[in-house]
Amino acid sequence: MEMKILGIESSCDETAASVVENGSKILSNVVVSQIDIHAAYGGVIPEVAARSHIEAINPVIKKALTDAKLSIHDIDAIAVTHTPGLVGSLLVGTLAARTIAVVNNIPFYPTHHLKSHIYANWLSGYQPEFPLLAAVISGGHTQIIHMQRHDHFDIIGTTRDDAIGECFDKIAKILGLPYPGGPSIAKAAQRGNPTKYKLPIPKVDDLDFSFSGLKTAVLRAVQKELNLPITTPSYELQKHLSEQQIADFAASFQATAVNILIQKLKKASQKYPAKSILLAGGVSANQELRTQLKKTFSKTHQVFFPDPKLSTDNGAMVASAAYYSIQSGESASDPYDLDISPRSIIH
Repeated sequence: MEMKILGIESSCDETAASVVENGSKILSNVVVSQIDIHAAYGGVIPEVAARSHIEAINPVIKKALTDAKLSIHDIDAIAVTHTPGLVGSLLVGTLAARTIAVVNNIPFYPTHHLKSHIYANWLSGYQPEFPLLAAVISGGHTQIIHMQRHDHFDIIGTTRDDAIGECFDKIAKILGLPYPGGPSIAKAAQRGNPTKYKLPIPKVDDLDFSFSGLKTAVLRAVQKELNLPITTPSYELQKHLSEQQIADFAASFQATAVNILIQKLKKASQKYPAKSILLAGGVSANQELRTQLKKTFSKTHQVFFPDPKLSTDNGAMVASAAYYSIQSGESASDPYDLDISPRSIIH
């Protein structure tokens, strides 16, 4: 089925819209990021994010159509992230999408955010084979999902506390590195020794994750390295760290976090049949993780990860996810009857 889908994403701090043809061909992809705004606070402020979405949403959608050289009447369906995410941010995107769908009588498809991240892997000209394992790793989520076919999601592992991306952000804050933590830690780690500091691997049963203990272990290791009491606030530590110490802690933490992910995926691949293993979500942009994933699995599985610019939130992944849901038999939703949800399980 030939389809051009307008995908709209506003679940956190990116306002994005994209037109995608047949689930894989990107005709336009517009993203307005709020990173510079939130960097001053060291994290996303929900109220600020929502106000920024209000200012950006209409121009972003208009530019997505213009860049695709299409009018709204050329669009066959509208897809929008409705869960999970920040309430105010989700409201802005879903209201815009619902209004466009109603006014123009276009089929409407609410889409799960984590499902969209997985389908970013179909936007680089690849067709991962089923069954597959997907590691969904971002600031808010850490999950391993087994897919036997399109639009079929079985969560086989999840985090019991912090998400891995949140852990990157918190470690970056301890080390005095800028927000967001993922890119800044990866950059610092290039100059560091990944074996300098031995950090513990959290002992969690089966395929689940835990990162809060690793975060605390880094904090205690920094305090010990500086010979400072454990009552020393984390924001005081960075004043005493040398550039090399920062690089070594960043490299040691990154190596440990990557090892945790790889070991869990190895265990998952032994328990669940899979022809492909893929990464999804913001942390999938980490180059060390990509290198280790290929090194570990390339001889036994097909390995996929999105183009780095599609690892973070974007509208193209929303449109792609909706396309494959439609191909799997999903019916359009009533735009008048839509509930957003800040938390939900992919299904």
